[in-house]
Order: sequence, then C-alpha cells, then structure tokens
Amino acid sequence: MRERVRLLVAACFYYSGLVKLLLWWQRRFRRHLIILNYHRAYGKHLPRQIDYLRRHYHIMHAEAALEQYFQAGKKAGKDDTGPLPLVLTFDDGYRDNYTYAFALARRLQVPITIYLIPGYLEQENCFWWLEGERLTRFARSEQVELDGRTYSLQSAEERQELAQEIDRQARNASSVAQRQAFLEKMRQALAVPVDTPIEEGSQPLTWAEVKEMAKSEWVSFGAHTMHHPLLACLEDENELQYEVGECRRVLEEHLGHPLRSFAYPVGKPEHFGKKGLEAVRAAGYAWAMTTIETTNTPQSDPYLLGRLPGDLNQHWLILASELVGLLGIFSRLRKKR
Repeated sequence: MRERVRLLVAACFYYSGLVKLLLWWQRRFRRHLIILNYHRAYGKHLPRQIDYLRRHYHIMHAEAALEQYFQAGKKAGKDDTGPLPLVLTFDDGYRDNYTYAFALARRLQVPITIYLIPGYLEQENCFWWLEGERLTRFARSEQVELDGRTYSLQSAEERQELAQEIDRQARNASSVAQRQAFLEKMRQALAVPVDTPIEEGSQPLTWAEVKEMAKSEWVSFGAHTMHHPLLACLEDENELQYEVGECRRVLEEHLGHPLRSFAYPVGKPEHFGKKGLEAVRAAGYAWAMTTIETTNTPQSDPYLLGRLPGDLNQHWLILASELVGLLGIFSRLRKKR
C-alpha cells in the first residue's frame, strides 16, 4: 500500500511538470554527476527506468564521465545547461549482466559499466554473499552447530538465522582463505552436495562474455578486487595490495587496455577503511566508487565517489522524482547486501 501511495505521488509530481522544472533547475544551477549502482540486472522495471534516463540525462561510461566531469566540469559555467551526466554501474559481474543488461544496452543504445571480480570469472562458483542462503536452502542435515549454538534446519526461523550468521562470518573474514575455509566447513556440516546448482542468472560472468561485451561500444569495465573481500577486514597488507592491484593487472591483460576506475566491495567507509583507500590510490587508479548515497560535484574526492542505489523493483516515475530530490531518496530504508 505504501508503495502504491508513493507511485501516485510520484505520478502527480511528474505529470504536473514539477519533475521537469526541478530537472531544468539542476541543469542550470546545480550541475552534478549522478552514478547509479545496480548489481543484478533482471527486473521488469529496469527497461522503463533506462528508457526514462536516456531521454532526460546524458548517460556515459564511467571513465568517460569522470574524465569529462572532473576536468572540463571544473571550468563549466552556468551557461552549461545540457543534460546532466549520469553513469549506470553494475557491481560484481552477475551472468544476467550479460544476458539482460547487455541486451538492454544494445537495444536502447545506452552505455553501462560493469565492475568485475576476476577471481570468480570462469570458476562457476557461487558468490560468497549468496552462500549463506544457498547452503541453508539445500542443506541435507537436520541440524548443525556453529559457535556453540545448535540450529534446527526444520525451523524456517532458525534456518534464516543460520544463513545470516554464515553471511556475517564470511563478510568479516580476515583473509580470503579464511572465508573459503569457513564456507567449505559449513557446506560439509550441512551436507550440501558439491554439484548443487547456482540460481539462474546469479552465476559469475565468463571471460568470453566479458570480451564479447567489451567489443561493443555499450559496455565498459572497472575493477572490484580479485575475490571481493571487505578491505578493512584484511589483516595482511600484502593480501590487501594483491586484491586491489592484481585485479587491475588481470583485467587489463584480458581486455587489452588500461583501467582507471575501481569500486570498493560493499562500499561504505567502514567496509574499506583508510587502508583500503590508500591501497586503491597506490595501485594507480584515478577514481574509486563507494556506495555512499550521494551525487558528485567537481569538489568530490575522486576516491570517495558517491553512488545512488539502483532498485530493480522501482517504477520509473518514482526514480524520476527521486533523482530531482523528491520523495526523500536519502532517507529510504535500504536492504543491506
């Protein structure tokens, strides 16, 4: 019911001309760079969202937008009233970024940027943040003990609590090896078969799919670490540098051109910390994306770029209103990933 009310209000804002007026005002007096952050791509509202955005914003690849905005943008005066620049980013490299987002990009002729995790490409492994739910869903054990607590897999509530605890421990692992060992221990304890299938569309991309997209003019790529650890949790300085720097080297080797933009895993300051930021700077990246929900100005720190969360379940009318400051985009409750 609440979402229906929001849609009704958003429709009033749009068809009354208020959204168009505020969009004009932003172009004239408050020019900023909007970066939207998606992960998965399959959703009934995404085509209409992108169709609206391409008609009212200047959609660009991430590096092209950042280059233009932070160099030429500093010199732009109030006479620059063209469409506001906007970047569509997809983190992690889910298979549906190829099967769905790529197809949309070609059909609607809009550029998108995907931030990749090379350690998952070609592996056909489940992304670690999906493992808690997957392991508990396909568990064959009736109960399991973890940190002194016994969880009954017959109880939906305890199964959900176990999935959350698995996610918490994997998320806060002090190394990639520790994380993988923990997840393997839980797989064995839950008696989950090794060949348990991964949900369609949520598998990682393959190098062949990445290279096919790279040959088009519609998809560009950025770095997202080798294995997606929370950088602030890594205890070994060498592993931190490897996750950040090796990711760039591997991607450049496969794609055949330099990469200058990076996206922090999970993306809030507490997830990458000062040492993560410094590692990104030291690795030679020019820009780094966070998940801090804000837009960017020429004065923004290039290593703390804000992104607004893309919502595949959101009607385009609500998106239109939120992007011009209506409906309280910064106060919405967001499900953590």
